[in-house]
Amino acid sequence: MSTAHVRKVAGTEPSSSVTAQNPAASADCPADSAAVPVAPAPSSAVSAHPTHPERMPVRGTPAHHLAVQDRLATWVCDLSLLHELTERLVRVPELEDALHEVLRAGATLVGAQRGMIALESADGLVPDTTVGLGLARPDLGTLETVPHEDHGARARHGDTPGGPADPSHPEPGAPAETVHRDLLHEPGLTPRHREVAAQLGLGASYALPLRAERAGRLGTAVWFYDEPTEPADRQRRLVGLYARFAAEHLARCLELGRARCTTAALTAELLPARLPRVPGVRMAVRHKAGPRGGGDWYDALPLPEGALGLAVGGVTGAGPGAVAAMGRLRASLRAYAVMEGEDPVAVLSDLELLLRLTEPARSATALFGYATAAPGGGHRLTLAGAGHCPPLVVGDLRCEYVETSLSAPLNMLSCWEAPSVELCARPGESLLLYTDGLLHRTGESADRAFARLHSAAQGAPWLVRDDPELLADHILHTVLPDDLDRADGREDLVLLVARFD
Repeated sequence: MSTAHVRKVAGTEPSSSVTAQNPAASADCPADSAAVPVAPAPSSAVSAHPTHPERMPVRGTPAHHLAVQDRLATWVCDLSLLHELTERLVRVPELEDALHEVLRAGATLVGAQRGMIALESADGLVPDTTVGLGLARPDLGTLETVPHEDHGARARHGDTPGGPADPSHPEPGAPAETVHRDLLHEPGLTPRHREVAAQLGLGASYALPLRAERAGRLGTAVWFYDEPTEPADRQRRLVGLYARFAAEHLARCLELGRARCTTAALTAELLPARLPRVPGVRMAVRHKAGPRGGGDWYDALPLPEGALGLAVGGVTGAGPGAVAAMGRLRASLRAYAVMEGEDPVAVLSDLELLLRLTEPARSATALFGYATAAPGGGHRLTLAGAGHCPPLVVGDLRCEYVETSLSAPLNMLSCWEAPSVELCARPGESLLLYTDGLLHRTGESADRAFARLHSAAQGAPWLVRDDPELLADHILHTVLPDDLDRADGREDLVLLVARFD
């Protein structure tokens, strides 16, 4: 006599978990539950909880399949949302923009309306920065008056019933999050905390520390609710995973920002700190370095017998290597200009020979001018160029380019040679020396860019042409409209204006 067959009930044995029931899901999702967002079980899945076997759907029944499908669908939705938010974050390279993106994404994940991130670190490598979402600058200043250490805060640790410890905290026992369900009535909060919450209309808050693996603690992200509440366990898990990724991205942004600042400081030290005072000549310069640091440079140096040397140029490449090569090239040109500055062709010939011997894999463009006072007024200029943009003479009676770009750049041919050009700058005329970054930033073809520069110089009012500082600003603003003159471009930009009285 055979015994009656007893149907197995889902949840009565370890093999009946969702992971075991769906091997395909196990292969796609990490085995560690901390790496997979766990969503609240839907109504059909609640009945399958092991503590209620009498209400569980039988394995193989439609209700059981629906519970598994609901759980898997929730996982897929959560992972898709995290993928979308992290993809948006990696497309933001600048630190301040990345901070705002983290705030917006975190607000989406925890269902908050406002938030703030305060960057601060013990080692001092992180700049103290505070940005807000839905908060004005005065509101951020008010929030900064709240004590950082609130002993009445309810901190969740790794043994939180909602799930494993937050992955953004590698240290065991460190609080993974700080939750204030009711900022106005929760016991233990400082009076200042309550006062600020009432002033800004904050009902609840949820805070997560931002900690990178190598950089350590970067700061804290806080999201605020208008009413007393707290995020659900699923929301906590998702924002914790996102915060771990966001902290690493912010650390990379900080490292990139420090590298850019270092390169910019090095470039500034290699260029003249100020322009010299030369009788009969007034000068102004505008220099903007690219994000990676480039090799564009300028120089103005007094020479023997009251002469003046003017130079602009650029080396190929970008980054610290190009900046260092630019410094060596500029220092060498200064030495050659002091020795034989009255012959610009000889100066550039010596520079080309040095570049060929010391840096055979690098080329450069350069323009050097030698200016002396003319007996009848004005100044006599002798110019020589090596593949560089032609200078522009601007005055009341003329606005024309000086053809000095008939030769190749330095270190491009077996032997560099080019003729010099002589001209007389009348009193009131200005000489514009610039690098090709000014033309490239327009985004137009070379012919159009040259025409735009010529039109900008020719259309400058008399009062603007009389002041080299005003003329330099006018040229940049006209040639690069729509705030392109202040925006960070991909290339260096140099504009040197010399007005002869």
